[in-house]
Amino acid sequence: MTVQGRAIGSFHLLPLKALAMPAIYSTSAAAPDYALEELRKESTMGSEGTTVQRDIRRIDLSNFAARKAEITEQLWSAATEIGFFQIDHHGISNAEIDDAFALSESFFAQPARTKAQWPLSRNAGWESLSQIRPSTGTADQKESYQITRPRMAGLWPSEQELPGFQQAALAFEAKCWQVGMQVLSCFADRLGFDSDFFARAHAPDSPHYQSTLRMLHYFAQDGTHTPGTWRAGAHTDFDCLTLLFQRPGQGGLQVLPGKEMQGRAWTPVEPAQGVITCNIGDMLMRWSDDQLPSNFHRVKHPAAHEYQGARYSLAFFCQANEDVVIRSPGGKYPDITAAEYLKQRISANFSNKY
Repeated sequence: MTVQGRAIGSFHLLPLKALAMPAIYSTSAAAPDYALEELRKESTMGSEGTTVQRDIRRIDLSNFAARKAEITEQLWSAATEIGFFQIDHHGISNAEIDDAFALSESFFAQPARTKAQWPLSRNAGWESLSQIRPSTGTADQKESYQITRPRMAGLWPSEQELPGFQQAALAFEAKCWQVGMQVLSCFADRLGFDSDFFARAHAPDSPHYQSTLRMLHYFAQDGTHTPGTWRAGAHTDFDCLTLLFQRPGQGGLQVLPGKEMQGRAWTPVEPAQGVITCNIGDMLMRWSDDQLPSNFHRVKHPAAHEYQGARYSLAFFCQANEDVVIRSPGGKYPDITAAEYLKQRISANFSNKY
C-alpha cells in the first residue's frame, strides 16, 4: 500500500483529490449537531443480564493475498451472523505482542504525578477513572493511555523517563493499522467499494488521522467492588473496526451481538496467546447500512474464585480520518464527518470534554 506516495504493504492509496468514493471529504469546518441513535441504545445496556455460550469464529489470515476471497467470505459470515470474531496468523508475532504489553505495563507503573504530565485531550494522552459510560453512569475502573499520532505533542514520556517508548509504541501502532486495513479491505470488497476505500479513509500520513492505539490497565481487585461499577461498562465502539489484544489468564471481556441486544445474554471471551479479538464499530455499521452491526461489549469484575490481579489489554481503533464524511449508501443515516462523529461519542463518555 502507498499513502500519498509512500509504500505500506500491498495496497495503493491515491491522493485525496483523486477520490471518487462513497466517502467524501468535508470542505466546511462547521458541522450540524446530531442526535446519535448509538448513544440512545447504549444508555439502555447497563443491566447485568445473563451469560450464554456462542460460537466465536477464529479466522486464519495466513497467505492473505492468495486466500483473500476465502478470507473475505469467512469474515463477512462471522461479522453478519455472529457479530464478532477472532483472527490469527495476522502478521504480528507473539514476541511483538508481548513487547507491547511490557511497554504498556512500564507506562502504567509510573507514579500518578508523572502520568499526569500527559493528560488526555482529544483522544490522546493519559486518563484515570474518568470514562463514564452512558450505560452505567459510573466511572470505568481503569486507567488508559491513548496514542493518536497527530495529537501527541507534549504527551510522550521522555527518553529519561521511559527509554525507547515512543519509537516502540509507534512501531506497534503501525503494525495494528496494517492488520486493520487488511480486514477492512475484505469488508470493502463485499460492500461494493474498492479494496483501498478504508485505507484511504484512514490514511496515516494525513494530519486528520485519528485512529488510536489505547493501552489499558484495569486495577487489581480484592474480591469486592462497588455495586453498579464495572471494569468497563457496556458499550459499542465508535470506530470502523477494533483490534483487541488480551493477556492469557486476564479475562473478564463479555460480548453481545448488537442484533441480539434485547436479550441481554452476554458471552465471555477468554484470552488466547497471539489471537486478536475483533468487533465491528459504529462507523462501519453506518457505512454498511447496518449490514455489519456493531457489537456491545463490557469488562466485568472478577468473581471471588477468579484471578483478582491487574488486567492489561491493548486496543487499536480504526477511526476514519477527521475530514472523511461517513455516508450511509442507502441514506439510512445522515451524513456526518468522522471528526464530528467522534467528538459527539467521546464527549458522551468524558463529561463533554473533547
